[in-house]
Amino acid sequence: MNDHKLTVVLLFGGRSGEHEVSLNSAWSIYKAIDRSRYNVETIGINKQGQWFWGVIPDQILKTGFPTTSEGLQVTLVIDPTQPHFLAINGQSLPNDGKFDLVFPVLHGTYGEDGTLQGLLEMANVPYVGSGVLGSSLGMDKDRMKAVFIERNLPSARYVTLLRSEFLREPETYLNMIEAQLGYPCFVKPANLGSSVGISKAHDRTELQESLKTAAIFDRKIVIEESITGHEIEVSVLGNDSPIASIPGEVLPAQEFYTYEAKYSNIGSSLLIPAALEDDLVQKLQLMAVQAFQAVEASGLSRVDFFVNDENEIFLNEINTLPGFTEISMYPKLWEATGIPYSELIDRLIILGMERFQDKQNCKISQND
Repeated sequence: MNDHKLTVVLLFGGRSGEHEVSLNSAWSIYKAIDRSRYNVETIGINKQGQWFWGVIPDQILKTGFPTTSEGLQVTLVIDPTQPHFLAINGQSLPNDGKFDLVFPVLHGTYGEDGTLQGLLEMANVPYVGSGVLGSSLGMDKDRMKAVFIERNLPSARYVTLLRSEFLREPETYLNMIEAQLGYPCFVKPANLGSSVGISKAHDRTELQESLKTAAIFDRKIVIEESITGHEIEVSVLGNDSPIASIPGEVLPAQEFYTYEAKYSNIGSSLLIPAALEDDLVQKLQLMAVQAFQAVEASGLSRVDFFVNDENEIFLNEINTLPGFTEISMYPKLWEATGIPYSELIDRLIILGMERFQDKQNCKISQND
């Protein structure tokens, strides 16, 4: 980047079940971003999907979003020649709402699943993180696993069913899951992160209840065999030439790493670095990069594994917009690898700008 001080729009909140996680991640970034290099503007999205200019994540956590009459609602003007934000009430915005890059911190649906990325692509806006394809594949656990299998990346056995199928023939699908996977097994909404809606079923009664819970959050449900072993996570950073952090191990207080364990940190702990042999560390780092490339991710991702007592590796999933709170594994792994939190934010912004410029060069070539 040149000496121009970039204006970064920190975008957070959103309509997903991970709304509060997003606010916490955004607050951490807001405090740590280098103000000597970046002008920071904030836009918070409430649970109804309305965008508010100038709201601060910490204040939203304390008092909630303003009403539409109190807050300054804005919209993104889809003008590829001059993208900018516009106040709905006509009020002027700093620099006429112009900016250099959007830093999305929206976990889950309508933020991490490719929908927001499509909007930003239509407006010709630079942004941090994966594009439409990488985001959508990273969000949909069913399609993600299909891509991993295509790349011969070892994963746990799983089955997928639609909510409508289960509600129509519950006994049929309970029998199928028992026959193909057995107990215990994990039941997950296909398109949510942060362990929202995830249950571990040990018998038929729990399985039925777990499927009902997952069906609240998504029309598609993924059921996976349970792998006994260590929960290992690796952070990945980059675009075309990504690098992997040292691995860390999750030591959950509960039977698995639940939403509460991730964000309240009560009883759970992170072992960084994970106590693994060097050759196993290298295999995990290589596989993390391969998973990142398989879904065509960019910018950042956290890749989650299980490692059993025989040191067999099972790729669990990739998260293309992982939690960015002060206790989140993604930044903590990079800190332990040698990239402090503030520098990590800087690198992600640079990667976002580089990816945008690379795509612009392709467009120029197409027009020649």
